[in-house]
Amino acid sequence: MNQSELKSFLDEKVLQYNTLDFIESDPVQIPHLFSQKEDIEIAGFLSATIAWGNRKMIIKNSHKMMDLMGNSPYDFVLSHSEDDLERLESFVHRTFNGQDFASFIKGLQHIYKNYNGLEAVFAKHQEPNSMQKSISEFKKTFFEIPHQNRTQKHISDPINNSAAKRINMMLRWFCRQDNKGVDLGIWKSISPSLLSCPLDVHSGNVARKLGLLTRKQNDGKALAELDAKLRELDPNDPVKYDFALFGLGVFEGF
Repeated sequence: MNQSELKSFLDEKVLQYNTLDFIESDPVQIPHLFSQKEDIEIAGFLSATIAWGNRKMIIKNSHKMMDLMGNSPYDFVLSHSEDDLERLESFVHRTFNGQDFASFIKGLQHIYKNYNGLEAVFAKHQEPNSMQKSISEFKKTFFEIPHQNRTQKHISDPINNSAAKRINMMLRWFCRQDNKGVDLGIWKSISPSLLSCPLDVHSGNVARKLGLLTRKQNDGKALAELDAKLRELDPNDPVKYDFALFGLGVFEGF
């Protein structure tokens, strides 16, 4: 396929998968449970954090996280007691355990009490063509308070050549305003043109088959390569092609 044919093919796949039907099998359904901005942010951040492995298990455990917070995530983050945090100790999703969960609640409280919330932290460090520095600076801010060293691994850092798939997915949820009802579009201070594709094994394999990616590892350098190609196809909304790449890989076995 030449560039024009590739764009037409991928645009068609975006229309096919960027629909409300996508929500029922995706963790984006978790922030959709809420209407208050801060509830949406915290629900989205936590569910994106555990978004690796079996998708049904991701969704099940994300619901469990919300239940453990009384289905009021913002209120829980701001007002929790030590007894409340002890309730979280039973939680586990792969290597993310109850102690990590409690550390994340404290980190979020630090962000909302001292930095005016998640959007303000991510918006502060955005660069003209990328959100990767923002992700790295967010991680520093999040872990300014005392925490276990093991918990740091649950937020990726692009400075260490990570593709930061889960945070980039969360940014897609919060920053894209496409009127399709999937992405929530609650953050107005970050342009969708700056977003990066949530690069994982599925989107990476499809991107290679389509000639969008040559690098073999799904790392930060591969993400930069894929970003450049997707920005050529749509400079205003490059990350919309996540729907096409993911759909082709997961639902069509492309």
